[in-house]
Amino acid sequence: MESSHLHLFFGGSYSNIHALEALKEEAEKLQIPAANIYHTGDVVGYCASPNETVNAVRDWGINVIAGNVEVQLREGEENCGCNFDEGSRCADFSNLWYPYAQMQVTQSNIEWMKTLKNHQVIEVNGLRIGIIHGGIDNISEFIFKSTPSVIKEEIIKQLNVDVIVAGHCGIPFMQQLDKSYWINPGVIGMPANDGTTRVWYVVYNSKTSSFSIHSLEYDFKKASEEMIQKNLPIEYVKTIVDGRWDNCEILPSEETKMQGEELVEEIMRIQRKRQNQI
Repeated sequence: MESSHLHLFFGGSYSNIHALEALKEEAEKLQIPAANIYHTGDVVGYCASPNETVNAVRDWGINVIAGNVEVQLREGEENCGCNFDEGSRCADFSNLWYPYAQMQVTQSNIEWMKTLKNHQVIEVNGLRIGIIHGGIDNISEFIFKSTPSVIKEEIIKQLNVDVIVAGHCGIPFMQQLDKSYWINPGVIGMPANDGTTRVWYVVYNSKTSSFSIHSLEYDFKKASEEMIQKNLPIEYVKTIVDGRWDNCEILPSEETKMQGEELVEEIMRIQRKRQNQI
């Protein structure tokens, strides 16, 4: 019997077909139906299987919003749209993996990307949940736990929700604000800069009104080997294997200091309130 009270959220499969398949297996063990699973975007990214990963996501039948990579691909742009500083290491790396992804993704999958919304609002037993990639006005906005609450609360107000589930920043966290909640499930395509090969996702249990962050093991060796075969940036291959980002250019100082600190799974209970009633 499917567990209709469970909802699964994850971000950034990043062309990592092995991590995606591992997550699908986990969802099946938990008996979470595809209709209750939400991808916060960047289906395509740094790893070796962009088209295969898009196909797998589509075949799975889950809910997907566009990440900046999908927006850039569907609009025929020449970069990933992360707004990296020109000449930075991240910008240099994107000049290698993005053209590879652009060549691999079929026109059929580009057309599918054109159908994706940039955000979604769902309601689960009276709880309004907004699903976004980065920000609202800027899909590539990096919002971390240390990002000022006023920025998060403005987005929550714009969408009139109780909870935001956001992607893009690559590091999982859960945060209670004044009258609402901000949750980032992390990504499954790359480690979270904590010195482990694990990747991350979040489950919402409507019976207990709780969100929980979970780690996931997968065949990172195959993922890294295939990246080497495709001549993708060796620095990202190293990250897949050792769990540390090559650099912390996009990170605020608070998150930079956490590099290599092993993350732990956690749970957060929430109060069921409608934002417009608070």
